[in-house]
Amino acid sequence: MSRGSGKGLSLKDKLDGNELDLSLCDLNEVPVRELAALPKATILDLSCNNLISLPSDFCSLMHLVKLDLSKNRLQQLPLDFGRLINLQHLDLLNNRLVTLPVSFAQLKNLKWLDLKDNPLDPVLAKVAGDCLDEKQCKQAAVKVLQHMKAIQSEQDRQRQQKLQAEREMEKKREAEQRAKEAQERELRKREKAEEKERRRREYDAQKAAKQEMEKKTKKETVHTRKPASSSRPPQRPRHKLSWSRSVLRVLLFVLFCILCALAACKLTELRHQPLCVSVNTLYEDVVAALQNHKTLQNMLQHNS
Repeated sequence: MSRGSGKGLSLKDKLDGNELDLSLCDLNEVPVRELAALPKATILDLSCNNLISLPSDFCSLMHLVKLDLSKNRLQQLPLDFGRLINLQHLDLLNNRLVTLPVSFAQLKNLKWLDLKDNPLDPVLAKVAGDCLDEKQCKQAAVKVLQHMKAIQSEQDRQRQQKLQAEREMEKKREAEQRAKEAQERELRKREKAEEKERRRREYDAQKAAKQEMEKKTKKETVHTRKPASSSRPPQRPRHKLSWSRSVLRVLLFVLFCILCALAACKLTELRHQPLCVSVNTLYEDVVAALQNHKTLQNMLQHNS
């Protein structure tokens, strides 16, 4: 295999017990597949190569205990670098690292760490220290793990806050949606009630119009039948009839009085009295006037 890719290189020839030395091989990439086939190689030396990054499947090499990546050009480590949970010794000297992935906090077995000669973030550089001897490198491992765990805890806390905010926002949206649906239901209920009330008024109006029409029809029928019943001779009012009878009685009484007076003046000794003389004279004049009328005269003659 070419030196640049690492392919064709017999890794077994470089395996010495549990140590695999791939330093100074001018590698541009890591032969992960071939390394995965050698689980006995728990100590891997990839120093002094041209590695710019590590592939994500590199983190599947969970059998690694000691890893040397010093003097490469690594700009960052894979996000799931923390999967290498059996790693105890890590050398990242002289690379181009600025930060470490948060998953770095999961390397709970890490005992030795060297981050010198990297353009680290000032906070991380202060935590890592100089690593000039064994003690400092062990302290660097402990302090960096604590620092990364704190960052992980803070990110988890922020993530929880974000999730909580999202849940609260979702609850708020659901509450608003329920309120909106309740308002729509109330609106539909009100519209339904108004429609029912409108139909009821229309029904009452139609019923009233029908009753009015029936009443009008009945009244017209009564007016139509009324002339037939009025063919009978109208009866005079009882008060008018009683008045006529009274007048007639008075007239009959007056006539009776006149006849009595006339009889008394004609047949009794009172005929010589001045009043009776006047009455007899008036009677004779009336009889004479009646006799002068031709028709009456004929009738009188006929009757005589």
